[in-house]
Amino acid sequence: MSISETANKNHEKLFPNHESTLKITDPELIEVFDNFAFDEVLGYGDLDTKTRLMVILGALIGSQTLSEYEIMLEGALNVGVTPIEIKEIVYQSVPYVGIAKTLDFINSTNEIFEKRGVKLPLEGQSTTSPETRYEKGLKIQKSIFGEMIDKMYEDSPENQIHIQKYLSANCFGDYYTRKGLDVKTRELLTFSMILSLGGCESQLKGHIQGNLNVGNDKKILLSVITQLLPYVGYPRTLNAINCLNEVIPE
Repeated sequence: MSISETANKNHEKLFPNHESTLKITDPELIEVFDNFAFDEVLGYGDLDTKTRLMVILGALIGSQTLSEYEIMLEGALNVGVTPIEIKEIVYQSVPYVGIAKTLDFINSTNEIFEKRGVKLPLEGQSTTSPETRYEKGLKIQKSIFGEMIDKMYEDSPENQIHIQKYLSANCFGDYYTRKGLDVKTRELLTFSMILSLGGCESQLKGHIQGNLNVGNDKKILLSVITQLLPYVGYPRTLNAINCLNEVIPE
């Protein structure tokens, strides 16, 4: 096998002393993938290691790829992503992919934590109550998307206004207001999750603008898309780039 020194070094950083069985059963595939994902792609952009692992975890949840998530979760813990940060990534996915698609990832995360001696439950990160979740959620929603939120409320038919209220109270009030991750990181994660879902280009473009509003510029978003490429494939990558160029033209 001819895996580059850089790829081996980066792989070893995530997975110390790990010997992949695929190197034995599928050596040609591993050579191509490792050289691409752990050398060529890794050399693009300037995302720090923790951020790169966090957005990959978010995308793997969106892609419903539990086995790869478990592998990359171990790597994330090895490079300093904290249990609270990981739990917040999983929780952040609930309003975007749904609890039915998140439950296996919650259970798997708990199993890996327990195997590593992490005591559960972790320290609570909620900052809202049933009485304050709507108000605080709407505030943080407007801090990300600005006047667009008022327009969404104004344009919503009466029989659909409850969805707008759910977005404010639940999606933003219950999740975005939590501690453990800042808003800039949560928006990057949301972008990664929606990107990996596919078929959600309208929402993806909305969160591209949201990322821009909170300080994640086009360079950062393109770096995220590039780092996700080996895990989500070219069609979703190219769709995301098309959305990015539409919202933030060259």
